[in-house]
Amino acid sequence: MGDDNCLFCKIRDGAIPTSVLYRDEHVLAFNDISPKAPFHVLVIPVRHIASLSDAQPDDAEVFGRLMLAGARLAKEAGFGPSGYRVIMNVGKGAGQTIFHVHLHVIGGGFSGSFE
Repeated sequence: MGDDNCLFCKIRDGAIPTSVLYRDEHVLAFNDISPKAPFHVLVIPVRHIASLSDAQPDDAEVFGRLMLAGARLAKEAGFGPSGYRVIMNVGKGAGQTIFHVHLHVIGGGFSGSFE
């Protein structure tokens, strides 16, 4: 169901502790350990998918669920009216350093890069 060396699979499986903000059978959300904004959450699929480039047509639903979970968390944190960003790095050239799909949900300004 995942990659034994994947940091996010280890978080998903509880081998690395984190404060879970949201979880269902498809997605998991938690705070970024190196936040670039006052609100910086990562939303990942429960099933290991290395990158958006590896996604298949059957993955469309899980990608929609990533977006909806991110929107829900941003709204719950009060960023619905003021706005928020959703960012997904795809590949090393775009700054992806952990090869498990993850959506950055950013609110309240930001600084730095999104790795």
